[in-house]
Amino acid sequence: MESNLFKKAFQGFDPNNLDFNQAGNWPIGIKVIVYTLVFAIVVGAGVHFLIRDKHDALEKEIAKEQDLKNEYQRKAFQVASLEALRKQMADVEGRFAELLKQLPTDKEVPGLLEDITEIGRQAGLEFNLIALQPERKEQFYVELPIRIQVRGNYHQMGEFVSGVAAIKRIVTLHDFSLQPQGGTTLSMEISAKTYRYDDTK
Repeated sequence: MESNLFKKAFQGFDPNNLDFNQAGNWPIGIKVIVYTLVFAIVVGAGVHFLIRDKHDALEKEIAKEQDLKNEYQRKAFQVASLEALRKQMADVEGRFAELLKQLPTDKEVPGLLEDITEIGRQAGLEFNLIALQPERKEQFYVELPIRIQVRGNYHQMGEFVSGVAAIKRIVTLHDFSLQPQGGTTLSMEISAKTYRYDDTK
């Protein structure tokens, strides 16, 4: 019985005379085989392209994995050191505040000139000149130069320089020149500089 059905399904089919234009007249058995092959090819191609897209997406995600691990480690390190960074920031702010206290304000500059003059007089120096020069603005601070001309002996000048260096306010000394004036008397010209924080930035 099965043999008769098989023969009937392929009756009249000659593989040597296969004509696709006459596919509608092919025996039912051949049609089933061809449809099955076509269906398998279509499904196989679809699965292939679908899997390839998924595979490419997977490769991209795998490539991101190391970057995400590195980012996680970086964030974990930041979190772990956050308390130390806060303490360090507080220390820096404290030091900055201390430095600001050593910088004279506009109102304190005349008093600073008086302090420098008093230090020179106590050292026994004679002042020819002590005067503020034009301000010079830098990136974060304003430089306030002071031109000083004094007369006295070597030891008096050394005492004066030491006294100015010991002032609580930040004062630096620059560009000094000494000229003999006869005997042990010398004439010294020196530039003192103090600084003011530029809070206009």
